[in-house]
Amino acid sequence: MARGPLRVALDQGSGHSGDPADALDRLAERAREAAEAGARLLVGPEMSLTGYNIGAPALARLAEPADGPLSRAVAAIAADTGVAIVHGFPERAGDAVYNAVQLVDAAGARLATYRKAHLFGDLDRGAFTPGPEPVVQADLGGLRVGLLVCYDVEFPEAVRAHALAGTELLVVPTALMLPFTEVPERIVPVRALENQLHLAYVNRCDTEGDLRYAGRSALIAPDGSELLRAGAEEELLVGEVDPEALARVRAEQSYLCDRRPDLYRALTV
Repeated sequence: MARGPLRVALDQGSGHSGDPADALDRLAERAREAAEAGARLLVGPEMSLTGYNIGAPALARLAEPADGPLSRAVAAIAADTGVAIVHGFPERAGDAVYNAVQLVDAAGARLATYRKAHLFGDLDRGAFTPGPEPVVQADLGGLRVGLLVCYDVEFPEAVRAHALAGTELLVVPTALMLPFTEVPERIVPVRALENQLHLAYVNRCDTEGDLRYAGRSALIAPDGSELLRAGAEEELLVGEVDPEALARVRAEQSYLCDRRPDLYRALTV
């Protein structure tokens, strides 16, 4: 049975740093806008509920379990608007704090929580514990959705692991700062192309402390072409992820089938 396209909204923007209540109010507004545009999934940036560059003490103070009040509030927004949501937050598990993203479905059920595995610089390493799982996925509307966070997508192995595990739409909430625009403009399209999957890369576009975020959020097709591309300012972009396009690209160019894993094992250590 053929699967229909999934309409996806990319929310390039953020609430006031360190103010989860403001972030939730903004998320509710964006979810309503996404619903009005026919979207079934809304994706926000990395650490969208709290801010990213707010310091380790503030992140530790705001950190909550995966089923904590912030995540329950997001679930309520999803259920109220009928739109599945990917949001970022500091997740507390015992003494550890993770840079996490979570997917809830349109009924508010928590489908998946992923912890950022590749930590970027002193900012990440001073605040977070690296996540232990390379691939976290969930089924959404018949589509296999995978989760990574920001710096993770810059490692070919992380995206290839998703492709081999069957991810069809890879969602990557991001807080990418200037001057690293080569990541959204060059690396992200190549990751989609070489792994033949859809890739939603959703960034901030404001200034936070000494960081100025780059924007340039994108939805990339499995052939590496741009389906959506934001500029440097706040935007809500809406486009479609088509499973038939993915199947067509994989049939035309069999990168995944033509791999020689027997030759690569020594290169992975």
